[in-house]
Amino acid sequence: MIDLSRTCEASPLLHAAPGAPEGIWSSEGVAIDAPPDNDIAPEPDAVWRPEAVRSGLCGAVAPRVVALPDGGYRLYYTQLLPRTGFPDGANDYDNSTARILSAFSSDGAAWTPEPGVRLTPQQGGAGEFRVVSGDVVPCLESGGRLRMYYECCDGPQSRQNSIRSAVSADGLQWTVEPGTRFALSNRNLSSPRIAFLDDGRCRLYCGVHGAGIISAVSSDGQRFQQEPGWRITADNRYDHCAAFAPEIMRPAGGKYLMYYAGYGTPQRADILSADSADGLSWTRSPQPVLSPSNEWDAAKCSEMCVIWNPAAQHGEPFRMLYEACDGSTPARRGVWRIISAVCSRNN
Repeated sequence: MIDLSRTCEASPLLHAAPGAPEGIWSSEGVAIDAPPDNDIAPEPDAVWRPEAVRSGLCGAVAPRVVALPDGGYRLYYTQLLPRTGFPDGANDYDNSTARILSAFSSDGAAWTPEPGVRLTPQQGGAGEFRVVSGDVVPCLESGGRLRMYYECCDGPQSRQNSIRSAVSADGLQWTVEPGTRFALSNRNLSSPRIAFLDDGRCRLYCGVHGAGIISAVSSDGQRFQQEPGWRITADNRYDHCAAFAPEIMRPAGGKYLMYYAGYGTPQRADILSADSADGLSWTRSPQPVLSPSNEWDAAKCSEMCVIWNPAAQHGEPFRMLYEACDGSTPARRGVWRIISAVCSRNN
C-alpha cells in the first residue's frame, strides 16, 4: 500500500507499516469480481450477481491500493476482457485486452467500483492489448501530482514490453507521459513497484518473465538504471517457474518485508515472503504465507497488495487483496477475481 494518509510527498513514510503482520492469513471473500460471460463489454462501475455464469472470459487482477489523505482507500486494478477476434478472453491471456479501473472503500473491506476508465490500452500505448496496473505514488518532482507506473504490453508475453507512466492531479484522470520508464532487450517485465529511499531516490522493483525480480534506481522517477544482480531468483520450490509482483513494506523498527507471487508449476501459485536489511539482498521464508485453499483460489494465489489501518486499536490492522484463480477451466486456468484476506494472530 502507498500511504498518502501519512504524507503526500515522495518519502519512505509511504511504505511505513505499523509493524509486520503476525499470524495466519485467511481468505474472507470477493473484493472485486470478474464480469460474467453475458457482459464482456462492461461499464467500469458495473456490479453483478455472485451467482452469474463465469467461465474465465473476463477477470479482475493486479490490485494496488492507495490510502487517501482524507480517509478511505482507492484500489487500482486491471480488468481482463476478450479482444476482438479472440473470444476466449482471459483464458487466452496473451490475446486478451486489459484496462485499468479503480474502486473506493471507506474501510478496506467493502469496495465500490468507480465510474470511468483510469487508463485504456490505447491511451497507454498498448494498442488493442493490455495495460496492467502498477504502483501509484507521488511524483519525485514537486507539484503535488501522482505518477502511475504500469505495464504496457502490445502483444503476447513472449515479446519485449515496457514499464511506462502516467500522471494525475486527482488520481482519477490520467495523462500518459512520453517515452518508456524502463525496459530490457528481449525481456517481458511485469508488476512495477516503487520504494522511496532515504537518500531521495526511488527504487523500481519488477518481475522478469520466468526469471525473477530485479530492481532499478532513479533520481527523478523517470530515468531508471538497473541495479546489479537479482532481488529474488525464480529457483525455489514454490517459485521456480515464476517470481514476481513484489509488495514492499517497511515495518516500524524492522527490516524491509516483501510479499511476492511464486509459481511452483504453471498450474499453481502461492504468495511468498522475504525480508531484507537494505532492500537489495533478500532472505526468503521457507513456506508460503497464503496458498490455494478455497473455491476462489483453488489453483492460484497470486499478485497482491497489503493494506493497513494505522489507527486500528484492537487486533491485527492488516488486510491483503490478492488476485485468485479458481482453476475451473482446462489447464487449471479459470476465473480470476480479487479476493480479500485478513491476518489473525496464532492462538
